[in-house]
Amino acid sequence: MRRITSFHAVIPSITLVAQCAAVLLGLGSTSLAEPWDPVAADYSGNKGKTIYVSKLGDNSDGSSWERAFVTIQAGLLAVPNDEGGHRVIVRPDTYVEANLYTGRPGARGSYNLLVGDGDGTLGSGATGWVIVDTSCPGVAVRVDTSLAHQFGNPPFKIIESDQPESGLKSVDWWGPTRCAPEYSTDDWDRWILRNLYATGSEGGFGLAMTDREGAELSWLMENCVGIGRFSGTCACGHVGRRDEPVTFRRCYFANLDWWGDAGGVYVRAHHKSMPDYPDAVFEDCTIVSPDNALQCAYPNFDMYTRVKFKDCRLVTLNFSQPGGTPGSGIICCDIDGKYLHVDLEDCVLMGYKVFGKGSVQGNKIAGSGEGDPSYAIKGKVSAYVHYQQPLPEGFERLGLWPVEVFDRLAPPKVGNGMVAAVVSPSLSGSH
Repeated sequence: MRRITSFHAVIPSITLVAQCAAVLLGLGSTSLAEPWDPVAADYSGNKGKTIYVSKLGDNSDGSSWERAFVTIQAGLLAVPNDEGGHRVIVRPDTYVEANLYTGRPGARGSYNLLVGDGDGTLGSGATGWVIVDTSCPGVAVRVDTSLAHQFGNPPFKIIESDQPESGLKSVDWWGPTRCAPEYSTDDWDRWILRNLYATGSEGGFGLAMTDREGAELSWLMENCVGIGRFSGTCACGHVGRRDEPVTFRRCYFANLDWWGDAGGVYVRAHHKSMPDYPDAVFEDCTIVSPDNALQCAYPNFDMYTRVKFKDCRLVTLNFSQPGGTPGSGIICCDIDGKYLHVDLEDCVLMGYKVFGKGSVQGNKIAGSGEGDPSYAIKGKVSAYVHYQQPLPEGFERLGLWPVEVFDRLAPPKVGNGMVAAVVSPSLSGSH
């Protein structure tokens, strides 16, 4: 039996912080939904349950906005089975929650959906972000050093404290999704996350297979923001499905640190040989980092990973001189380059240099591998880098500052098209 711990199960009495102010916006453009998306016009999968979450609900059964659960975790636990096609709809607000888990994966052809009603078209009566803030004021989180001998990254523990401890929780394994050495996030397999803003801890919404490394995993994240100390999102230890890759679409990701294996996004698959399809796909995403937009693996890791970027912006902020502390690469791989392949299509990169490995400076991981990763270019892939740094073959050097890219450095406002919910008339009510 795997131990499952949620923030609300451990500390049910924590007072939630102030509500997010609503932001005015026009209706977002309609997205083209995948056929396994329960709100797609051609969806033919299981007709699951619709569950509502709102801090204004009476917390009874989640069957309507009036009877809505007041926490996202309660809504997730109300998913009744593994048949898929279930939908958890959340009213815009700030939800102070951590270690969310489902226990109910979706199914092939019938994904589950966790969606924020960002533009109010799903009946919540509000507009704005659904913010999942895992900083959890009042909760004191520490590394459990008593277990350090068992795990490379020992798990967290919650300690007694008579002082509120507001601010980012920079402790391994503490984050929006429940993850621990003995608990994998594969319960999020075949889920869609849409219109969510995750912050306040090590990472935004991410997946790590921990005790199930090598298991297949699929999911879709659309129109989301993820900000964390370590990464904006991650996908670790999985094997991607050929026709159902882990996909991030129209998202903004940022990390706040450059120490260790930090990166704007972190991807580490578990293939024994290089696949001919990607394990993770990023489409129309903005990725911002102090040092590495993409970080892959750690020294001495010997599994293969393939990542695809299409219409993306990869921005690192360290443009230091070579005599200073230069960036270790917009795309950083701390193992032999043969273990990482990157597909780039119509992307713009900004930073000190394109490819690199960790540096001993600033306690960054010391790169142990040889050679740069392999890559393939389609369309126009341009880069603005330090003038002394060469560009790999096929990249177009930008001579002038890409203002339009830098303008997107900050997380997006709700009304700029990031919240473009796939709307179906049936989504506003239960099946």
